[in-house]
Amino acid sequence: MSRRGAEVLEEALSLPPGERAELADRLLTSLDSSPGGSIDALWAAEAEDRLEAFERGEINAVPADDAFGATGGVKP
Repeated sequence: MSRRGAEVLEEALSLPPGERAELADRLLTSLDSSPGGSIDALWAAEAEDRLEAFERGEINAVPADDAFGATGGVKP
C-alpha cells in the first residue's frame, strides 16, 4: 500500500462505525465491475427467485435455529 493509502486508511479507521461502514460500502461498490449489473442487483434478483420458488412450493423453509446450527451457531 502506498504512503497515501496508509494515511487514508488510518484516517478512515478513526471514523465512527457507521461512517466506516458507509465508506466501505462505497469503496466496494466502486470495485463492482460485473457485466450483468451491480452485485446488489444480482443478489436482489436471486432473493426474488428464491422467494418465488418458495411460494410455488418448489423449496422448503428451514427454521433459523437449524440453519444457524449448521453453521456452527454463527448468527448474523
